[in-house]
Amino acid sequence: MAGGIWGPARGASVGALTLTALAEGIRASRGQPSGPPAPGPQPQPKPEPAAAEPGRAVTDPTAGSEPLSLPAPQEPAPEGPQQIPRSSWEEGALADLAVYTAACLEEAGFVGTQATAFTLSSALEARGHRLEDQVHELVRGLLAQVPHLAEGRPRRAALRVLSALALEHSRDVVSALLRCSPAPDRAAAELWRSLSRNQRVNGQVLVQLLWALKGSAGSQLEALAATRALGEMLAVSGCVGAARGFYPHLLLVLVTQLHELAQDTHTPDTAKVWAPSHRGPPHSHASCTVEALKALLTGDGGRMVVTCMEQAGGWRRLVGARTHLEGVLLLASALVAHADHHLRGLFADLLPRLRSTDNAQRLTAMAFFTGLLQSRPTARLLREEVILERLRAWQGDPEPTVRWLGLLGLGHLALNRGKVRHATMLLPALLGALGESDPRLVDAALGALRRVLLRPRAPVRLLSTELRPRLPPLLDDARDSVRASAVGLLGTLVRRGRGGLRVGLRRPLRKLVLQSLVPLLLRLHDPSRDTAESSEWTLARCDQALHWGLLEEMVTVAHYDSPEALSRICHRLVQWYPSHVPSFLSQTQGYLQSPQGPLRRAAALLTGFLVHHSSLSHVNQDLLDSLFQDLGRLRSDPEPAVAAAARVSSQQVALLARAQPQPCGWSLPSLRHLPRPGRPRPRPARPPPVYADSPFQHRSLPSRWGCSGPG
Repeated sequence: MAGGIWGPARGASVGALTLTALAEGIRASRGQPSGPPAPGPQPQPKPEPAAAEPGRAVTDPTAGSEPLSLPAPQEPAPEGPQQIPRSSWEEGALADLAVYTAACLEEAGFVGTQATAFTLSSALEARGHRLEDQVHELVRGLLAQVPHLAEGRPRRAALRVLSALALEHSRDVVSALLRCSPAPDRAAAELWRSLSRNQRVNGQVLVQLLWALKGSAGSQLEALAATRALGEMLAVSGCVGAARGFYPHLLLVLVTQLHELAQDTHTPDTAKVWAPSHRGPPHSHASCTVEALKALLTGDGGRMVVTCMEQAGGWRRLVGARTHLEGVLLLASALVAHADHHLRGLFADLLPRLRSTDNAQRLTAMAFFTGLLQSRPTARLLREEVILERLRAWQGDPEPTVRWLGLLGLGHLALNRGKVRHATMLLPALLGALGESDPRLVDAALGALRRVLLRPRAPVRLLSTELRPRLPPLLDDARDSVRASAVGLLGTLVRRGRGGLRVGLRRPLRKLVLQSLVPLLLRLHDPSRDTAESSEWTLARCDQALHWGLLEEMVTVAHYDSPEALSRICHRLVQWYPSHVPSFLSQTQGYLQSPQGPLRRAAALLTGFLVHHSSLSHVNQDLLDSLFQDLGRLRSDPEPAVAAAARVSSQQVALLARAQPQPCGWSLPSLRHLPRPGRPRPRPARPPPVYADSPFQHRSLPSRWGCSGPG
């Protein structure tokens, strides 16, 4: 039977050669080596009494009925064959493989043993040449045979044949197995897992898979097969020790591959992440890579890293074209927090990649480098000046993504102790980024400045001065994330400068707070939940630092949109800061044209209460004229609540205008009919404005506060 199930024979036909005869022939030939002797002593196989009994007859159906006696079949240790020194196709490795077959595969059926015998005989005849073709045939046969073998000894024996061959020829075995199993296949998965369990060969196989993955840039099928094979091997606990030697390199290769897949527009399913609840193997390339990463992390004790990534949506971000680097930063943060034993090796592998010409490899390395700066021991591997100079150089890169990563790195660097003397070098880059058009850069700069403020001996006075012209415009930025970050930075600045504010110092900070007070009050009604909550937190810090005693009123306005509480706040502000009333009203006037209905209504209410509590000397004629005109335009607002609030507030402006002397050039058109007083006389008290309940989103959060709301 020439070739069995693997196709026609190549070379001499096996004929009536049985597996037993082949094993005997190889044993005999080992005693008379025809080639150059192998270096070192040859290992002696150990007898296995359970494989076959001495004198057991094996009949060859094609050669006649005369029985042949099998002399003491042998089987190596369960972990794999004994290590044989490498040489140019010495008989030792092939003899051990033949003994495997004779001792273990007798129960696998005649067809399987004959086919394996043919492969072995062809390999012997091809001595001195590469075994790639023979290995390919053997692997293909095992893939076809393993699903039909019974559980137990026959299947284990077949898998040991592959491990024995991989011990000497791992490159050919891996190449053949990858070519034979590009698609999900249970038999292929079983073969990979069997190689992973054998600690004599799993390291070699992992190295070959890693090389195959790195060298398959032009072949998506080969890269997919290698990734799937890595996932199968890394999922076996016995492979942990083998993977530990090149863990950082393997981690970076897999994450970089995700970046390449995310940028590949020809891959329609890169956003579909394989979830553990799915049945069967992952199908997309990105899903297979994510599973391989999870297996690598979990096997090395990083289960918490996997959990953190799942909770933060890190896996989904890793496979997204626009969010991949965010996923890398999340992964680096999780590694710093829960798996810091590989950080030094990972940091060392990253440094050469930072100058790579491959864009995906360079950006992934930059993101990892940035994230690992959160680890103080890791950051100390390089001198502070070297890291700082590298991050500042990134600020001059024309690509916004590189500048963004540099700003994040500066923020992480600011948290490390011993970097205080570099504050003057950090601040110019961070303050300059506040004017960037990319929201990622502005967010990163605001976050880094906040980290600078969290350090001991933070430069509060310097930042108060530098941020006064830069921060207020960001409080009204059109981007939600920028507004929330800017408001939070102001709250952190007030908290760090609280001591100086109490004793009347920090004049730049006091001016910045008063300049930002109206935006903070109005942003309590911001449609962005993050901005509204950040405004509430910052106002609480201001109330504590400046001893306003208005915390209850501010919380009531924030969560219940209470006009009564807002009236009390305005009354106190007018009493404490009478000279700032025109500034407060001018700022509020700007929000009357806001495109957002809740902010327009809130600005109308704030205008009405500020005017109601102001005296004749606080507001000039031009400002009243301008307020009256803007409120008059809001009377026809498409939002009924805004129009109603504008009518009430315009009445307060009219009452204040009537209460003060009017020169000849008084220009309010609707107030010209008011009689001019001939002589001073006492003015009646102005009635307070009464506003209806807001139909917009109420800030009351019953689920958050554990109650059903007021009343």
